[in-house]
Amino acid sequence: MFQNYHNIRDTAKHFTRLSTLNPYVVSLYRYCHIESKVGIDLQKPPTTAHKCVGIFWDLDNKPPNSIPPFDAAIRLKNAVSLFGVVRYMIAYANSHAFSYVPQIVREQRKERKLLNQLENKGVIKPESYLCRVCGRRFYTNEKFVNHFKQIHEREQKKRLNQIESARGKRRADLVVKYTMKMEKYKRAARDVLTPKVGYGLADELKRAGFFVKTVPDKPEAADIALRDHMVDMMDKRRIDCLVLVSDDSDFVEVLREAKLRCLKTVVVGDINNGALKRVADANFSWRDILMGKAKKEAVSVAGKWKDHDILKRLEWRYNPEVEKNAYDLCDEREDADMNGISSADDADYVQREDDGAWWELDSSDSDVTS
Repeated sequence: MFQNYHNIRDTAKHFTRLSTLNPYVVSLYRYCHIESKVGIDLQKPPTTAHKCVGIFWDLDNKPPNSIPPFDAAIRLKNAVSLFGVVRYMIAYANSHAFSYVPQIVREQRKERKLLNQLENKGVIKPESYLCRVCGRRFYTNEKFVNHFKQIHEREQKKRLNQIESARGKRRADLVVKYTMKMEKYKRAARDVLTPKVGYGLADELKRAGFFVKTVPDKPEAADIALRDHMVDMMDKRRIDCLVLVSDDSDFVEVLREAKLRCLKTVVVGDINNGALKRVADANFSWRDILMGKAKKEAVSVAGKWKDHDILKRLEWRYNPEVEKNAYDLCDEREDADMNGISSADDADYVQREDDGAWWELDSSDSDVTS
């Protein structure tokens, strides 16, 4: 604030000196574009910290098969956060995507089932299993899972039933009373209980902060819903950078529309020469996101965007309407000045005519001269 005040004061002093030295320089000073645009500080380049980033994930086309959903969502958010503040994370899919179990998860469940059989027969003696809710230890995974279901899962259902049946102040008191216990149970249940449907895709993405929406099992239902959501966010001007996780070429028109609205576009997919990556400003492979390599690439991309924004702001562009208004305003001021000067000269001339010709002297003046 004080720095801006000093800059304005120095500019006023400079303008005053010019006006006192030569008024013609002031008129040139009005028409020359030698000042930077208002609100731009050349010493502090614009950063991406104030930009809002929105992640739109097409789960039907790009599900996280090779890594747990929560870890994939966190790595995606960390890589994209270099472009600005991630405020919106949205994922769409049909019910089939949430009920589908990847091949890796199936193999892990088969291995776990085989290990349970070997532990029950005494062939393998693993380390004890610790219950993170009550602290008890078990020497077989099957007994540990049965203990968790018979005791802690039942207690959780009782708590939920009490909260649902209560009303008003009592319900609020029960929520406050059971909040810590319910969170503790949820953290422990993720590693113990097997999801009844799918492999916990929706719950894990919600835990990572995503808004997960299920659409009907119709052709391209998720694509249409995701496209409408992106257009709605652009219409309301809530995002400055659009990140799309998909390889579906149906989103090409949406990316072009985003670029026409001066939004930065980023595509995360596995097809190297896909239509989406050719249109987007930046692209990353899903493998690089999961391995953490995309974070280094995002640093260089963000730096290029900053340099481009600085050069774009420094560039002067001719705007006929603005320039015409500025010239008209300056012409009006000069006409007013000239009218003021001419009116003063006319008044002096009229006064001289009333007094007589300039070569004729008054009698008093002749007496004085004589």
